[in-house]
Amino acid sequence: MSDWHIRLGVRALRAGGLVLHATEGVWGLACDPFDAVAVGELLRLKGRDVSKGLIVIGTDAHAFDPELGDLDSELRARVAESWPGAVTWIVPNRRFPTWITGGRDQVAVRVPGHPQARALAGGFGGPLVSTSANASGHPPARHVGQALRQLRLAGRQTGRPFPGPRDYVLPGAVLSAGAPSQIRTLSGQVLRA
Repeated sequence: MSDWHIRLGVRALRAGGLVLHATEGVWGLACDPFDAVAVGELLRLKGRDVSKGLIVIGTDAHAFDPELGDLDSELRARVAESWPGAVTWIVPNRRFPTWITGGRDQVAVRVPGHPQARALAGGFGGPLVSTSANASGHPPARHVGQALRQLRLAGRQTGRPFPGPRDYVLPGAVLSAGAPSQIRTLSGQVLRA
């Protein structure tokens, strides 16, 4: 992974594009969570309903200070100790729009264990949407070729081609091909193992 590739990915994000990137176990698709058009294109490409909500990633726990700030010190420490890693937490929402939360008062946040995903968020300067790079209902892509095939096919079906002129594909590989991140609530419930 080079800084040059990260800069190209950040440029694509700032232009309203989507970025295909590696995570711990599957390939992810990123965009600016505050750009309604970019999020809409991502949802359309995946065939995902906005009511399901999306995960946002950050470069470190401080990226989510507004969301974690009201938690008691024990909860905040438990969340921070799980990062970086493949653990997503459902926390109180303080700033993300309804197209990210699915209209809920909570949001799913994570600091990924993959250095490429963290570098992309760091270069962007704030949290990013990062969702599995597959059409809804299809298995997550563990290799970039699988992700590109699924997204190209989804693009033909939805009329949103991928990669489009503003999109970027970061070169890389997952750390260990496997499952998407675990999702936990602050009460300790595991929503996705």
